Amino acid sequence: MRNNPQINQHGELNHLLTLEGLPREILLHILDTAASFVGVAEREVKKVPLLRGKAIFNLFFEPSTRTRTTFEIAAKRLSADVLNLNIGASSQSKGETVLDTVDNLSAMHADMFIVRHAQSGAAHLIAQHVAPHIHVINAGDGRHAHPTQGLLDMYTIRHYKPDFGGLRVAIVGDLMHSRVARSEIHALNILGTREVRVIAPKTLIPSGVEGLGVQVYHNMAAGLAGVDVVIMLRLQHERMKGAILPSAQEYFKYYGLTPEKLAFCSHDAIVMHPGPMNRGVEIDSSVADGAQSVILPQVTFGIAVRMAVMSILASSGS
Repeated sequence: MRNNPQINQHGELNHLLTLEGLPREILLHILDTAASFVGVAEREVKKVPLLRGKAIFNLFFEPSTRTRTTFEIAAKRLSADVLNLNIGASSQSKGETVLDTVDNLSAMHADMFIVRHAQSGAAHLIAQHVAPHIHVINAGDGRHAHPTQGLLDMYTIRHYKPDFGGLRVAIVGDLMHSRVARSEIHALNILGTREVRVIAPKTLIPSGVEGLGVQVYHNMAAGLAGVDVVIMLRLQHERMKGAILPSAQEYFKYYGLTPEKLAFCSHDAIVMHPGPMNRGVEIDSSVADGAQSVILPQVTFGIAVRMAVMSILASSGS
């Protein structure tokens, strides 16, 4: 743990950059803490004072609505002061480096940075650069990691299927370009999931993915047989180069989740999607809106999980 840049000398989580290499105890601590925050949304006053007086900067160098919004809501429910930096209108567009931007914001007494960036490793770079008392959360970097999405998906799974040791989980779709899938795979294995499967056409499977502890399938019937949790991934056309897929219609025919394909799973399997969904491409509307879908609860749980991460980081020593 000493070699993990996310963990301080006291063994506490100081940054959240990736789930890879984190101890199981830390993941469970985040999930347990999140459970205590779920009820905050039901209160008349939806706030707790844990981060009162703290300044949290949302640094989104890449477009996002859902992630940025849930981080903002989470921070405000913890009573923090939240500042959203409009990167397109900021000094970044005038040639200022990322670290210069961070230095200037640090001089404004920032306590925490939530960072999304198109380049893998950007959050790690910022975490290495900031003062010891400043915390960094990776809100998605390139194809590398999206740890809070991975955690909220683990929270969702545990809410409906408490025993990871007995679960078969299938992740379906664009694994080649998905930072979410990488975070999910690391988390599922850290939590002792019985079996983790990935299902996709060969063009969307990264080489060496088996080394992450998954079983690879190219056929939906075989890959979904008997699984308890299905996580559908968005086709990330903006990151694809060249003709990786023949057409969206062809992809849906073989890899889109329909009621017929869902029937291969366990009868009480749950269906997840980190969003945004492409209906009729990755998932049929009857499945997305059906009884086995937990896609909207994922979004709700995401606020509690991000509250948990921020409160844990803020309480750690430098």
